[in-house]
Amino acid sequence: MAAACVAAGLWALPVAAQGNCRLALQLALDISGSVDGREYRLQMDGIAWALEQPDVLSALIAMPSAPVVLSVFEWSGRDHQRVILDWWPMLSDADVAAVAGQLRSTTRRDAPVSTAVGSALAFGKARFATAPTCAREVIDISGDGRNNDGHRPQDVRPGLGNVQVNALVIGPPRGDAIGAMGREHDDLLRYFRQEVISGPGAFVEPAEGYGDYARAMRRKLLRELDVVVLGHAAHPWVQDGRAPQ
Repeated sequence: MAAACVAAGLWALPVAAQGNCRLALQLALDISGSVDGREYRLQMDGIAWALEQPDVLSALIAMPSAPVVLSVFEWSGRDHQRVILDWWPMLSDADVAAVAGQLRSTTRRDAPVSTAVGSALAFGKARFATAPTCAREVIDISGDGRNNDGHRPQDVRPGLGNVQVNALVIGPPRGDAIGAMGREHDDLLRYFRQEVISGPGAFVEPAEGYGDYARAMRRKLLRELDVVVLGHAAHPWVQDGRAPQ
């Protein structure tokens, strides 16, 4: 991996002792040329906000004897991935608050303008070798565009094994997505469904612009954690795409 793949400023907590992990979850954030400084901030602050919501927080720490371990990395071109948060077990409110604080304090660094979705998936797959052994391994990839650099995601998927890949797809606000823009939005959702997500139960969560990123992240986390922690169907508003009240 090129030098652009860095871990400076990494905040890590040893996880070697975690033997009963129920979910290893990686959040992979697009910082390619289509993402400006404001949109970068909306991603980082949006994840922090979503993690701190009472329903998400409760699901995260519901089983401290079999925790969720969380990692966050950002990606752009084929040789650029940066780990923001290494594997961190979600054992208590304090763990969630610490992770949220780290995300809010993270600042953007220069990155290539290209979009290497397949390389991001391969990087995430390799990182599970450093995680504790967990019942499930999930990569959540956020993005607002198609792959244009490196291996195609559909060529990477066969090597992912049992890793589930979900996607948070950022399109224009629904009210603005008319005509050609509306078709482009639908095509992007279709691309992620057909070429990116992987594994049984994998899904795409749409966000109506970066301003909707935080709410989409909350919906996505609840959907995943409902399956893992509660073992019943997702809430109705998750299934039909309505935002929580």
